[in-house]
Amino acid sequence: MRSLLFVPADSPKKLDKAMASGADALIVDLEDSIALDGKAAARQSAAAFLKEAMASAARPYVMVRVNGLQTGLTDADLDTIAPARPDAIMLPKTEGGAAVIHADAKLAVREATAGLPDGHIKILPIATETAAALFLTGTFAGASARLIGLTWGAEDLSAELGAQTNRDAQGRFLDPYRLARTLCLAGAAAASVQAIDTVYVDFRNAEGFRRECEEACRDGFTGKMAIHPAQVPIINDVFTPSASAITHARAVVAAFAANPGAGVVGIGGVMYDRPHLCRAKQLLARTERRE
Repeated sequence: MRSLLFVPADSPKKLDKAMASGADALIVDLEDSIALDGKAAARQSAAAFLKEAMASAARPYVMVRVNGLQTGLTDADLDTIAPARPDAIMLPKTEGGAAVIHADAKLAVREATAGLPDGHIKILPIATETAAALFLTGTFAGASARLIGLTWGAEDLSAELGAQTNRDAQGRFLDPYRLARTLCLAGAAAASVQAIDTVYVDFRNAEGFRRECEEACRDGFTGKMAIHPAQVPIINDVFTPSASAITHARAVVAAFAANPGAGVVGIGGVMYDRPHLCRAKQLLARTERRE
């Protein structure tokens, strides 16, 4: 998944529009975009949307951001949306692998009740929204076969830290949030799952948004979340490997295949070692999944 677009669960109009946005995944939101007194109605709206969307032959990956385990609202969310067969849930304010194990158990019960295969509904945690979560980003490996990736968040974290802002005057993240970003990236690598970059709230600033996408792609993230459909094409463009990058990756793989015992190979006067081979294979694997 390159692009993951948030859509409030209580807006059928926005949900329908999102289906044609070009996003690889939709995040139907029951959490931050829904007021407490609107949660029940939003659940029903989400379930109705899911039942229609999941039957569509050409559809994006569809997940639901439920309310966090700390809120006491998660069970009601899952009771309503699990029978509608979403591809995954996004779990906010996740504090390490233990929270994923907890969510896994809740999903297993709902799947059994709804007649779904065990493990059908995957989990994408937001791994850095609390101070405690920062210390637990290395605990996701092996927590659950449902784990499909890790993403991170700065808005809730800045509130918990008591910060005045999480970005500088140029729109770049300040140090506490760059740390959270790095921990998410490392946690995803340790768990062998996709690392997905957080949202960029200034959705009218296309230049700044593209810059942040490019920096995330450079550092190892393979996708990014969006809060507006206009951000989706930029994400897809940046996180889709170019033809030249694919050609180069294939050349690296071919060079090592031709020299299976070599630790280093030369291509065009440049030396490439085993980490380069690993990166080339990862790039080609992502490309093949989208074809």
